[in-house]
Amino acid sequence: MTEAARLAPQRRALILDIVRRDGAVRVAELVERLGVSDMTVRRDLDVLARGGSLAKVHGGAIRATGTTGDEPSFETKAVLESRAKAAVAEAAAALVKPGSVVAISGGTTAYAVATRLLDVAGLTVVTNSLPVAELLRKAGAENGSAGHSVLLTGGSPTKSASLVGPLADQAIRSLRVDLLVIGAHGVTERAGATTPNLAEAQTNRALIASAAQVAVVADHTKWGVVGLSQFIALPDIDYFVSDSELDAQARAVLGDAVGRLILAEVPAA
Repeated sequence: MTEAARLAPQRRALILDIVRRDGAVRVAELVERLGVSDMTVRRDLDVLARGGSLAKVHGGAIRATGTTGDEPSFETKAVLESRAKAAVAEAAAALVKPGSVVAISGGTTAYAVATRLLDVAGLTVVTNSLPVAELLRKAGAENGSAGHSVLLTGGSPTKSASLVGPLADQAIRSLRVDLLVIGAHGVTERAGATTPNLAEAQTNRALIASAAQVAVVADHTKWGVVGLSQFIALPDIDYFVSDSELDAQARAVLGDAVGRLILAEVPAA
């Protein structure tokens, strides 16, 4: 029996501990931490995924699908599905018109959209995302008067670096925006778009109420995941922007339910 085989149960137990604690893990991180090959890690993930203990995604793994009441940090989520998020962000950014007022929610996919709006002229950006606000602040400082006008809501920060709660909700309710770009922890036919954070769900609802149009941005791994609280039903979504790896069943459901389904092509690795 090889050392890798002998230690397989211990490795898999450690992998599960990491995923349950952090919500997600990268293959490269496990290779370094466990001192085994990339192939061994992927075999362990396959075994755990078949048993329903976690769900594999490109480059790593996340908690198994099902109702969740917790979420990984912004930094953890930022490294997952990077190619798919980039494709989704490019497609969503094309919906933003120069001179418009756009709201951008918290989350890494919405942040990826923001990175592609730096050269769109004359935008006013409303956001409850600390990373988005910092991105735009730095861009404005570098570009002088060419920077966007940025309105950052108040509120209490979540693990995903979003400002939520009564202060955020009150600020948002007084505003009107042309387009809201909003991410989701999970999406299903029955539950719609959901988040594991109750306060974030309420703030998301305030953002949605302020918007003339809503664009939900979510890569294919979000389909089938249910967070604790719904913030929008599928028929209330004007644009659902995902990627070309979204499965056929999800495409059929979303194509019938939302205003417009946009699937961005994911480039080869």
